[in-house]
Amino acid sequence: MRQKRPALVIAFDSTAQAIAAEKLFQENNLPGRMIPIPAQISAGCGLAWKAEPDEKQALLDALLKAELSYAACAVVEMFG
Repeated sequence: MRQKRPALVIAFDSTAQAIAAEKLFQENNLPGRMIPIPAQISAGCGLAWKAEPDEKQALLDALLKAELSYAACAVVEMFG
């Protein structure tokens, strides 16, 4: 049986912001991947970046440095 695990989810206000963040994270070799926004978060454009919770500061620092905003950032229980 699959177990739920904590995951960091960063939601974005627009698809353009989500794509810019994805490019930023990949160029800086930051972990994670783009996912459809989980039901637990009711903000954003429908796309979110999922990563391990301990990566939160590195990801948010990269967004701040690049002057990219986000709609929500939360740790939620998710499969996979």
